[in-house]
Amino acid sequence: MAKISVIGAGSWGTALAWLLHNNGHEVTVWSIMEAEVQMLRKEREHKQKLPGVALPEDMVFTSDLESACMGRDLLVLAVPSPYTRSTAHSMKPFVKEGQLIVNVAKGIEDHTLMTLSDIIEEEIPQAEVAVLSGPSHAEEVGKGLPTTIVVGAKKKSSAEYIQGLFMSPVFRVYTSPDVLGIEIGAALKNVIALAAGTADGLGYGDNTKAALITRGIAEVSRLAVAMGAQAETLYGLSGIGDLVVTCASVHSRNRKAGYLIGQGRTMDEAMEEVQMIVEGVYSAKAGLALSKKYNIDMPIIRIVNQVLFEDKPAADAVRELMVRDKKHEIESELWEK
Repeated sequence: MAKISVIGAGSWGTALAWLLHNNGHEVTVWSIMEAEVQMLRKEREHKQKLPGVALPEDMVFTSDLESACMGRDLLVLAVPSPYTRSTAHSMKPFVKEGQLIVNVAKGIEDHTLMTLSDIIEEEIPQAEVAVLSGPSHAEEVGKGLPTTIVVGAKKKSSAEYIQGLFMSPVFRVYTSPDVLGIEIGAALKNVIALAAGTADGLGYGDNTKAALITRGIAEVSRLAVAMGAQAETLYGLSGIGDLVVTCASVHSRNRKAGYLIGQGRTMDEAMEEVQMIVEGVYSAKAGLALSKKYNIDMPIIRIVNQVLFEDKPAADAVRELMVRDKKHEIESELWEK
């Protein structure tokens, strides 16, 4: 049995806390909001963010960050990506040398273009940082539905240790050394999901969504490889796997926000109606900036930014994608002369 704290009591943090407790570990959940802590202690259920998932009586809930961080075998950082830096900064005084932290949020900081693991390493240099990602909606994990995910770490031993903590008959975990590829896929699939949701909101069909998914992963892969990631990572669980589920699922907040935009809502109206952090909105600017930095053509990412931040009509955006200059799907020397 390991002592584990989950830093963040949103839907994903709560679902992972439930999973880890079911695996036999001693679990503490931290929230910055004392009212949320009191509610979880009393109700033993997060009725707003993860309804229907009963939280055991011996699971500890606290707003004391020091007690949550001290003496833990693993810290699971599960706050939304816009709060990763501030939370990590607050954690730093309570984190021991060599402490293993696994980040489970998805995003890129727009003003620095840093991945979340880079941010955590900058704020908590004494820690060892890993990432956990893949096609995994909290609502389904909390119901014990079969899920597969990947953990990335610089050290094989650390990845395998985290793998062992999370593995269960309904939660299969693979390992990978490609932390960068996992994080780029995880962050930018949310932007593609906004586009897929927008297409749904406009009333387009399966053909459109399939096009966005396949061309979306091509864009993200080009960028990730240019940044130093492995191409095969983007065709695995944290790339195409996560992209498919986020573009198609009714649980996806990014798809839902996109759907509302396709229906005519503004970005702010869509985010307010979703009532949860829509991380693709925060990653869109970073994705566009990275595409310019590495000189990678990413038309879907570019168009999504125009819809979100330049009031481009969604229908015009789709048309613009369709009438771009003709392209090859695969650049090859195999053509017959």
